[in-house]
Order: sequence, then structure tokens, then C-alpha cells
Amino acid sequence: MEKMPDVVVLDDGSKLWEHTFEKFWAKVYVPKCDLLTDVINYGFRAPYLLVFEEHKTDCQEARKFADESGLTKIAAEFGTSVVFIYPVNEGGWSNAPADLFASIISESKISQYYQDGAALMRNRFTGSWGDFFIRGAVLRTYLYGVGASADYIAQNCLQRIEGDGLYGKGDITPVVCILENLSVIPSPQARDIPVVSVGNSDAVNKALQAGLDHVLVKDSADYIEDFKQFVGTFRRMVGHLEKEADLEQMGMVAEPGYCVVPTSPDNRGDDRETTEHKIGYVAYYNKEILNQTQRVPLVMCFHGGGDSAMCMASLSGWFMVAAKYNFLLVSVENHLNSTATETVAMIEQLKEKYPVDSGKIYSTGFSMGGCKSWDMFQEYPKVFAAIAPMDATFDVGLNVYGQKIDRINEETILPVFYVGGEKTPLPELPFQEEKCANRMAYVLKVNKAVTEYNVKYEEKDSWANPIWGIDGDVVCKLKDTVRNSVLTLNLFESENGCCYCVFGCVSDQGHEVRHHSCENAWKFLSQFRRLPDGELAGGSMEDIKKLYEA
Repeated sequence: MEKMPDVVVLDDGSKLWEHTFEKFWAKVYVPKCDLLTDVINYGFRAPYLLVFEEHKTDCQEARKFADESGLTKIAAEFGTSVVFIYPVNEGGWSNAPADLFASIISESKISQYYQDGAALMRNRFTGSWGDFFIRGAVLRTYLYGVGASADYIAQNCLQRIEGDGLYGKGDITPVVCILENLSVIPSPQARDIPVVSVGNSDAVNKALQAGLDHVLVKDSADYIEDFKQFVGTFRRMVGHLEKEADLEQMGMVAEPGYCVVPTSPDNRGDDRETTEHKIGYVAYYNKEILNQTQRVPLVMCFHGGGDSAMCMASLSGWFMVAAKYNFLLVSVENHLNSTATETVAMIEQLKEKYPVDSGKIYSTGFSMGGCKSWDMFQEYPKVFAAIAPMDATFDVGLNVYGQKIDRINEETILPVFYVGGEKTPLPELPFQEEKCANRMAYVLKVNKAVTEYNVKYEEKDSWANPIWGIDGDVVCKLKDTVRNSVLTLNLFESENGCCYCVFGCVSDQGHEVRHHSCENAWKFLSQFRRLPDGELAGGSMEDIKKLYEA
């Protein structure tokens, strides 16, 4: 790999460097910020600010522009960078290749590899880990152009663009374009690209408004205000333009923080050699919970391998569920660097900071985060009132690291709502791999289900239920009108007449987690309370049936 440039650390702690690639020069300016970047991954929320320079500048000129325009303030607020681009070809923007934007995205993608089950990331552009990297998310790519560079964007980027994105080939269409002083009349080829039109003629604005669904017309640029009111409200998920939820307007808080916990002997993460370490998190809650006397439920949420706390809370819709049902959601960062034991220590600290109802503590997670919730079932069942692991499991007796554990729950009932995708390429459901069937048999046994799960994986081709092997005592089908899919729930009754096990699967779902599943998981979780003596309250079969048969 080619040698990358040294990073210059400026007097105020900001960082700056430049490098020449095959098709463009890049300068990257990382303003100093006060965010908890050592324990929180802000990448999912961080805008990818791409400035197509009208004329090639040096690093100091680029920094001056960022400072004066307000881009520095925006970048510092989100812990991201300002990236300046200029084509290397003669003639500048007038002769720049049409695929320049695709080339930039390809060069700035994040590569992944796995170590001890955890996805590690290479820095964009620099190619290695370190303090300096671009946190801007491709799903929030915002293009800024003035004059000749704005003309280039208008002629080449207001259309669907396919390329080598964050996780492989796919749609990399820009999210928002800010176009100032255009000299060409644009002809947009895709309506779902929002544009801020600055200082442009009536003819230009008329063409933009005719061809696009979202156009903000300005006489002069106000980068900070325009970002707050328009630019930063959009993101593009898998090619689809979406409006960002306004937490402030919802009366909701997203509060990053961390706990310092003793490192347990079974830790296999980066901090395994330490005596104590930090666990980062982002807490989502309605503002009023801090001012009320009533204590609230706590849901511990664990992201998938390679994802982040903010990504998990947003893409799953769990923060929307927390807002609707008024509970505290704590999305844990880099949870593969911590154990079940350390998570329990973390919960004790959260109970000191927030008004947590100790009898209503729950755990959920997606993929590797689902496996982390299974750790809670096996190792600390009496801490939780119920759990909702999703889309993954290890075999019984293994933890999230794939390591054998010293203790395993054999008799403490802990209600479980488990769900997986019927179309996933990964083993989530019993018909896909034997370990999944083993997990279901184990859960039903511990939770004292009346129905015996005597399913044999090698006989799956003749199973009565082709996904689970057997039907639940009650089967409910719930339509997800947003995704046009069906969540099928198998409810199993236990010896005492309660329903402690719900096994679900979603039609036409790959390896993902959906809001519909999360909300229905919460309806189940919220039925249970762990009493001070360790016993469970709630969850009669009739009550659980009513949740899903209405």
C-alpha cells in the first residue's frame, strides 16, 4: 500500500493533512471537539462534509474557509471532518471525470476484518487505526460546490450513482447538494436529492424546483443554519432518502456517557489486560423522566458486530419505542469489549444516575448483540425481568466470544422474546443450523414450558413446522404494513400458566432488525417484573395472547 502522509496537529489540537489520489487531491481537516470519541462511535450520526473546491487551495486556505463558513463548527459538533476535493486532471472541474464522486466514496470506504469475533475498522484514507480518522457517514454525504465545482455537481451528481460503498457495491447517491453561483441550468435525473440553491438565477431555481422534491432557495449561504434546518435533516439508507427524527422536537434526549467497571477474568476484548476500563453508552429517554418521582424501566441494548450504539438505536427503531412507552434505553458501545459480568456492574452505576425501576430491567440486541443478551440469560438471569435477543445465537454454554462459560442458568426462569429473519443468509432460526434448535430447547426447558421441544435437526425436512420444528401452543401472525411482511409468533405456555417463551420469525427479512419486531418485543418484555426475592411477576398466557390476538 502506498505511503500515506503525516498528520499535522495544530496548536488548538485540530488535525490537518493532504494527499494525492489517482483522480483527486484531498485535504482533511479534523477540528478539535469535546465529544467522548474515545468511548463513543459518533460515525452513524456524523455528516460526511465534502467540499468540492472552486479552485485548488493549500491546507491553511482550506482551514480558513471551513472556519469562516461554519463548517468547522458543524464538524466539531459531530466529531467529524471537513474533506476538501479538487480533481488532478488539467482543466480542473471542466475536464473532471464523471465518476469522480464514485472514486471518492470508494477511496473513503471502511474496510473490515474480524478478530475474536469483533469487527475491526480501518480508517478512511489513511488505511490504519489511530487517533485521526474520518468519522463522517456515507449515509450522510453532503456535497458543497461553488461556481465551477457547483456546475460539476449539477451536471454529474444529481442522479442515481452506483459504486463501491461502505459495505460493498450499491447506491451511493449523494444525500444533499449545496450549489452556489451556478452558471449552468441543471437537469436533475433523480427527484430525491435535496438541494440548497445559493445565489442562483430564477432560471436555475425554476429548473431545480421542477426536477427535485426538496429545494431550499437562499440569496446567501448560512452553512450552520442551513445545516440545522435542512441539510442535516436528511440521510440515505440503502438508496432511500429519509428524514431524520428530531429528538429535540420529540422532547427526547440522546445522552452519551460511560461507566468505569472492573475488568472481569473472562474478558476477551481489547481491555482484557486491564484492571478496569470504560464502557461507553448512549442513553435515550424522554426529558420528563428526570423530573418525575416514578421510576422507569431500563432496556439494555446491544448492537451487531461492526455497528455502533447510535446505529443500533436508530436503525432498529428502539429509541422510538422508548419515546412512545416512556422507558430508558441504554445502547451500549463496543459491547464486545465487555462481558456479562461487566454489564451488570454497569447497570448498578446506571441505577445511581437514572431513576431506574430495579424490577423492570431488560436486555435486547441484534446479531452479536443478540448473543450478548443470551449471555444474560445464561449468566445473570435474576438481574433481568425478560430479554429479547434477535437474529443470532451461539450454542448453549458459549458466551458472545464463543468461549465456554463457568456458570450456566439451569433453573431460573427468564422470559424470552426471540425473533429472526426467514430469508437471512446467517443461522438465526432452527431450520438453518442445529445450534439454533439447541438454544430453543434449552430456553423452553429452563422456562418450564409444557410442550417438550424434542426437535431433531437432521429431520428438518419432515418437520411439522418448517422453521421451528413445532408450533407454539398459540400462533399469532402480525402484519408489518411498513415493510409488507408478517411477524409470526409462537407462544409457549409454562407449567404455571404463564407464557415465558415467544419465538418469532419475519417473512422476507434478511439479517436485520426492524421497528415492528422491537415494538412487539417491548409489549412482551413490559409484562414482567423481577421481584426482590428473585421471583417473577406477570405474563399469564391469557395476557400475552391478548397482546397479539387483538
